[in-house]
Amino acid sequence: MIFNIEHECMERGSRQKFQLADLKNLVEILYGRVPFYRTKMDALGIKPRDIHTLKDIEKLPLTTKDDLRELYPHGLLACPKDRIVEVHMSSGTTGKPVVDEYTRRDIDIWRESMARTMAAAGCTRDDIVQNCYGYGLFTGGPGAHYGAMTLGAEVLPMSSGNTARQLMVMQDFGSTMLTCTPSYALFMAEEAAEAGIDLHKLPIAKGCFGAEPWSENMRKEIENRYGMKAYDIYGLTEIIGPGVSFECEAQEGLHINEDLFYPEIIDPDTGKTLPPGEKGELVFTTLTKEGTPLLRYRTRDITFFIEEPCSCGRTTVRMHRLFGRTDDMLIIRGVNVFPSQIEHALFEIEGTEPAYVIVVDRGATHLDEVELQVEVKQEFFSDETKNLESLRAKIQNIMKSKLQIAVRVKLVEPKTIERSIGKAKRVIDNRKI
Repeated sequence: MIFNIEHECMERGSRQKFQLADLKNLVEILYGRVPFYRTKMDALGIKPRDIHTLKDIEKLPLTTKDDLRELYPHGLLACPKDRIVEVHMSSGTTGKPVVDEYTRRDIDIWRESMARTMAAAGCTRDDIVQNCYGYGLFTGGPGAHYGAMTLGAEVLPMSSGNTARQLMVMQDFGSTMLTCTPSYALFMAEEAAEAGIDLHKLPIAKGCFGAEPWSENMRKEIENRYGMKAYDIYGLTEIIGPGVSFECEAQEGLHINEDLFYPEIIDPDTGKTLPPGEKGELVFTTLTKEGTPLLRYRTRDITFFIEEPCSCGRTTVRMHRLFGRTDDMLIIRGVNVFPSQIEHALFEIEGTEPAYVIVVDRGATHLDEVELQVEVKQEFFSDETKNLESLRAKIQNIMKSKLQIAVRVKLVEPKTIERSIGKAKRVIDNRKI
């Protein structure tokens, strides 16, 4: 279902006219009201009057997460403080959090973007949405809540955790749609199996999953365990929260709400804008935000754009599912490795559970060493030792082939790797770099 046909299916030339008008207005506001951006633009010799085309956005300064932390809490505020009606912050654990301050219009924009997102996954007023994203300062829970309510659906504001209760409510209230992180969806499926609950007999038929990178194989695992259709959604606190981009029924990339968030792909090393189709770092400008708008925010997420028409009828540009992050990327003996590469390979190996941890350390030789801890299905631990060793060797060989580095594999019993009710922690890097 398309929530807003006028904007989601607009002819691209017409959309670009609106984008340019919004960009010019945004630059005027930021130059006049936010000292941080005025200083940045002055240093580059750029004035608002220098923005004539959308390509001129490349003249404007990039913004980083470190900038946001240094400006905590109100250094990016672009409107009077008494217009702010809601505040959210990042869930990061290092340094100061990043702050997003919303006017009432910003909340309306968020509702709109999330209604588009959830409608694309088939959500209607007839659905019962079990929302297991965290509430509070985290944007996940409130974002999905706003979107579902805008569509007229019934919302169960469960938040994350208390899995036994989640499963009880899922059965008793007949939830038809699930929203949470993909890793928590799998954890709930494991708990359901242990409790003897057949998820295929429940009415739950679709889900919107995000807040962490996940592979196509992880999607298949979720769909198989629930008997549902799993949709990828993307967003980040700095921009607005969830609702920046989303999959439609075609699931051939994530449609970006580009009338609201102007996207670019840049070379992460040089900062130069890359041509369509090239893989690089995703950058967003919040075209219509009033509270804490951002110019050219570096997400650190790696993807590329798909500009070919989509069969769903939307004309918005799509982004490929994330390949990883520049700051999550591991450099192992000079080789770039993303945890998502490891995850994708693991889900193709029969006998493994969807739980793993990558431990990186430096041994006596001062060379990087990687241990991949993988949960194995219970029957393998009840089987002969030689079968367990054969599986370990198989995983080790596949990882060497996929990653071009040697990985030590440690097989562990089911339920021994710590589960997360939020974003899964996949990497433990013990190197002193």
